[in-house]
Amino acid sequence: MIEIAMAFDDAFWAPTYATMRSICLTTHHPEQLRFHLLHRPLTAEHQDAIASIARDYGATLNFIDLDARNILADRIAAFPRIRLRRLNPIVYARLFLGDLLDPAIERVLYLDSDLFIRTALDPLYGMDMKGHAIAAVLQPDRMHVIAGRDLKARKAFSMAEPYFNAGVMLIDMAQYRAMDFLATLAGLAAEELAMFYYDQDMINFCFRGRILELENRWNLQNAEPAHEVLNPAIVHYSANPKPWLSWSRVAYKRTYRHLMTNAYFYQYRRERIRRLFKRLLRIG
Repeated sequence: MIEIAMAFDDAFWAPTYATMRSICLTTHHPEQLRFHLLHRPLTAEHQDAIASIARDYGATLNFIDLDARNILADRIAAFPRIRLRRLNPIVYARLFLGDLLDPAIERVLYLDSDLFIRTALDPLYGMDMKGHAIAAVLQPDRMHVIAGRDLKARKAFSMAEPYFNAGVMLIDMAQYRAMDFLATLAGLAAEELAMFYYDQDMINFCFRGRILELENRWNLQNAEPAHEVLNPAIVHYSANPKPWLSWSRVAYKRTYRHLMTNAYFYQYRRERIRRLFKRLLRIG
């Protein structure tokens, strides 16, 4: 069984469906996949669309309602405040995998929802982690992510050390469950913690020296059409150009539309436009 965890809200239902479908399409045994879906409340229509993955491919789905468990209220009060509009408290959900998943699960593959999986995940999931707590790919723009404007130094991180993207992580759950994130961060000054890039900074800080570097092909970020020649195993649309946006220029854009299916792709576009108009009306 391959254990996969994802975290998303109702505004990201279609990309989540596309990522899950890409995994099922590129494996010989989708019935051996188990998805642990950490989510905010979903509409019945959107949840049924995601649930169709089980019906169509035989994968097992474990829906975990975060609001029902009050995970994103009391538990993250001491975490860095969400400042970027494109992020919401759901980004912290992966920190609670140890509490939310079956204690018998020994390792889990955490995946963001803006991914296109292009090959079977068995080699990644079954790899030798060599005693590390996490296996992940380096953040390509790590110097800027670590230091920010004018590359000013931060006490919590050194640009001489590796810094990893948290969108694709193979996790040893025994070590992950043993991590007390708040206690590990307790020694940081408030002004230093305020500069944290949310859960990704927290994971890099708390597991420093315990993250195994993966090849870039397992998380090729922000790929453009020219990068298709690299034949990545996982494409990560982590920046603002997303494959469902009409103006974006990203790798495998046409294939991604069919991956999401034409019906869901255009439905999702219409829903995004309606949300945008509602937001503009509220501002006006």
